[in-house]
Amino acid sequence: MIRWAKQIIQTGSRRHAAVELPREEIARAHSSGTPRSAYGAPFWFAYAANTTVMIAISLLFRYADFVAYLGGTEFVLGWIVGVGMVGSLVMRFFQGVGIDRYGARRIWLWSVAGMVISCLGHLLIGRPDGPAIFAMRVLYNTSIAGVFGASITYVSSRAPADRMAEVIGMLGTSGFVGMVIGPRLSDWLLATAASGRAPLDRMFMVAAGLCVVSWCFAALATRGYAQRPRRRQPPALWLLRRYHPGPLLAVGVVMGFGLGLPGVFLRPFAASLGINEIALFFTVYAPTAFLMRLATRRLPQRLGIRPMILAGVSFLVVSLLLFLLVQVKWQLAIPAVAMGTAHALLFPSVVAGGSAMFPSRYRGLATTLMLAMFDLGNLVGAPTVGILLRCSEQLALPRYPTMFVSVAALFAAVAVYFILAPTPSPFAQRSIRRSGQPAASLAHEEGNNDAEPRSSSDVSPQFAGRS
Repeated sequence: MIRWAKQIIQTGSRRHAAVELPREEIARAHSSGTPRSAYGAPFWFAYAANTTVMIAISLLFRYADFVAYLGGTEFVLGWIVGVGMVGSLVMRFFQGVGIDRYGARRIWLWSVAGMVISCLGHLLIGRPDGPAIFAMRVLYNTSIAGVFGASITYVSSRAPADRMAEVIGMLGTSGFVGMVIGPRLSDWLLATAASGRAPLDRMFMVAAGLCVVSWCFAALATRGYAQRPRRRQPPALWLLRRYHPGPLLAVGVVMGFGLGLPGVFLRPFAASLGINEIALFFTVYAPTAFLMRLATRRLPQRLGIRPMILAGVSFLVVSLLLFLLVQVKWQLAIPAVAMGTAHALLFPSVVAGGSAMFPSRYRGLATTLMLAMFDLGNLVGAPTVGILLRCSEQLALPRYPTMFVSVAALFAAVAVYFILAPTPSPFAQRSIRRSGQPAASLAHEEGNNDAEPRSSSDVSPQFAGRS
């Protein structure tokens, strides 16, 4: 069976172009007059900014308690989270263009400020089905999209091209640190939740304060940031159609769906088993992901993106099935190990693999596209889980076991699709062949930050004939 699986993966890798960083961009990074460092003071300030903002986000993993206090059910919770992701998904498009046009610093700082407003705005909400809670959730998710899109774009743009997945992965470990602290802090703040709304309001106020601290670190990380001069660019929709990373988009949706489940539904799942605290899950999840990220940080460079993604999706499927074993509190650690490993393998590989399909001058749009797929997974996932739980109850089936098995089967199907579907080469070396220009020259040309596509058959009508 193992030999058969290896043959499938190897066959797929031979049949389809691997998702690798363009050689021309790697060579350009190494041959540039000023060497580019992967790490430095800006990276570590960005790391601190992401850590504090992730503490705030994981502090709100008990958002279900807030909805339940207002009288909402798991079904209502799923729709609140899902509608919130609509705002994030819509804004991803504008944020990607905005990062490339106005700079990562401005989008980053504006987005953190939006998180502060959203957290404080929840203090005024009094019902779970009114427009206010949906509006605040939309602002909250939109701001998160901007924070991570801008920070990842800024950090990856400062790193050598062949180490982009490594740097994105290392920045991502800040999220695991936040995951360890946030849930424990929320468990402590809500230990007296039975006394009324005061602990819930305190949770949102602490989250807002953490976002203010994150804003300060983000300002330090981008201090002295030099915005590139604006220039005319092809329409964003044309760029997305031209450079889209194919089946990696589906994997991005699966990643968002699966990794977003604990932040929304772990609390009600644990409550259904009589487990009152969820911090243990994240206490195991985050260190596992952190250590796995450190141990595998160079593997995308050595093995390629494709094997890392397949391994990550496999661990994600296994983690969902391991939830079936949970009966008491300590057993939450079992699926946490597998899901933490999936997170460590998937996120940097998917984001770097998708970004590598775009020329570096469109890195903001590329990064936000892949993060948009993560948001789309949350958008589809939260309502889908809510519907599965309701339908299982109506059909007298075990609610959470049915949900976990159904979602695991769906993810396995996407993994098979990724193995069999053709994967486009970096920079989508396609239509230039029709004009007689070699495909290799297109990769070199589009990898150059200062060059526009030169073939009239390879640009949008608006830019045809322009240099």
